[in-house]
Order: sequence, then C-alpha cells, then structure tokens
Amino acid sequence: MIRNRYIGMRIILVLSLLFICTISHGQKIDNLASFREISGEVYFRINYDNDLFAQQDKNYTQGYSLEFVSPILSRNPINKLFFNLRNDDRRAGIVFEHLGFTPDKYDEVEIQEDDRPFAGAAYLKSFSISTNQESKQRLASHLSIGIIGPAGLGKEIQTSIHEATNGRVPRGWDNQIQDHPIINYGIDYEKEMLRVSDYFNIAANGSAMVGNMYTKASVGFNSSLGLLHNPYKNDQQKKFKIYTYLHTTVSLVGYDGTLQGDLFSDNSVHVISANEISRIVGQVNYGIILQTEYIYLEYYRSHITKEIASLGPASWGGIRLGITGLI
Repeated sequence: MIRNRYIGMRIILVLSLLFICTISHGQKIDNLASFREISGEVYFRINYDNDLFAQQDKNYTQGYSLEFVSPILSRNPINKLFFNLRNDDRRAGIVFEHLGFTPDKYDEVEIQEDDRPFAGAAYLKSFSISTNQESKQRLASHLSIGIIGPAGLGKEIQTSIHEATNGRVPRGWDNQIQDHPIINYGIDYEKEMLRVSDYFNIAANGSAMVGNMYTKASVGFNSSLGLLHNPYKNDQQKKFKIYTYLHTTVSLVGYDGTLQGDLFSDNSVHVISANEISRIVGQVNYGIILQTEYIYLEYYRSHITKEIASLGPASWGGIRLGITGLI
C-alpha cells in the first residue's frame, strides 16, 4: 500500500510538471474513465460521436470507436511499455478509432483561413488498465499508431453520411491535412476521493499524452450519482446500474496535429500556426449510463472552450453500446 501511494504521488508529480511546463484537453473519445468501466472480463463496445447531437456541424464533426477487452490481450507484447500499480487487478484491450474534423463552411471549396482545417485520422490503440482496490487508484496506459490525412478516409465517411441524410455535401476536403503517421503515448491516472456507498462518488484525475497527434496534459474531477458500478470491488455487485456523471477538466495545449499538421514537416495547404492555438482549454462532459448483466448503454454530451483564437466554443454528443457476458 505504501508503494502504491508512492507510485500515485510520483505520477501526480509527473503530470503536474507536464502541465506546468508544456502541455491539453481530454481525448475526443475516452473509454478509459472509471465511470465507464464494464463488469466482466470480456466485452465489446461501440462508441459514436457527432456534433449533430448538439445541433452543430463543424469543428469535431464526428468520431467512432470499436473497443474489445479480453484476458487474451494481456499477452499483447505492447503491454510491456505500460505502467502498472503494485498488487493490481489488470485488464487489457484494443480499440480502433476514427476522428473527423471540418471547418464551419465545409461545403465551400475555398480554404477557410480563420477556421480549423479539414482532418481525418484513423488509428489502432492498445491499452492497459491497472486498478488497486485497497488504495482506490487507477492507472491506464495506451499507445496509438495510425495515420492522419486522406488515407484516414475522413472525406469518404463524411460525404457518404451527408449524401445518405440529404445534408450539405462537403466540398473542401482537398484542403485537408496531408498524410503522415500517428504515434502517440498516453497515461491517465485517477484517485477516488469520496464514496457514499454505491450511490455517489468523487474522483480526481490527470492525464498526459505525448506524440505527433497530441502532446497535452489535463487535470480535473469526475463525480457520479445513482446506482453505481464500483471499479474497486471484485465481489458480486448489483446487476442493474443506472447513474449520471459529470467530468470536468482544465488543460494546457502543447501540440495538436489535427490543427497544426505534422510535428516535424508538413506540406498541407492549410494548418493553424502555433501562435493561434488556445493554450488553456476547458471541457465539460456529462451523461447517463445504464448497465445490466449483459448490456452497457450511455448517452452523453461534451462542451469545450475554443481551441484556436478565431473560433468559439464547440459541442458534440454521442452514444455508447457495450455487450458483455456472452463469451
């Protein structure tokens, strides 16, 4: 227990130094928070984001992920790169994620100089979640490898959706950020501060990512209210759970490849310069989660302060559907 506390203090110190010295806001798709944990050793979950849930169609326009967790993946050699708590319960998974970003006037061919560039990213993310029940700490590590640019198929996916729904046809994707690989490493730390039975809890959290897509760090809090899942208990819990959550973060931005292009060299016709990036970003996420023995359902909304100086705040929403206990 003393060692776990030492590890926790060391992680908080590292994250604090990163926050002070360099680095951003939370991930667009975050499946690793404790309030999203699914009971069961094996599960599959689908996530879908779209700004239409917030009556918008710009900025972070949509994203989806396909997530799989299983004890089989504990043998993934990439796990050797990850941090773990001592005397922990551990689970490993893999997720495919796709993100799409557009300016407001995405149906115009011309470059929108005062708006964000078009960008599509696709990547595979391996992750490990380490939980210590006694100290109520949780540490998630993840490595993402993929591509951003035309090969990310942002144009094709958004165009097909808009054509199927009779929406405005996107015409500016020829101005998108050009192809380059994605390599990103991240850690997320959480410490439960207060729990009232399985009806209410508050946790502090921090995260950091380093790579050529995102270099960033954030600190914040999350709280849940309702019939809760307890990630720090292995004994039999209620099979039916329903609860709301609120997750807030304050962040410092170092680099955002969806705005600035490749970290080392970029031949894109439109990127955002470093002096236009908003370095301090706030984000609020809230939603409702229902879990049964076999099903996970979630509806959520997210609001973020402006990411570049010439833009205002942005919002999006989404749904998650998970299946467990069937294998």
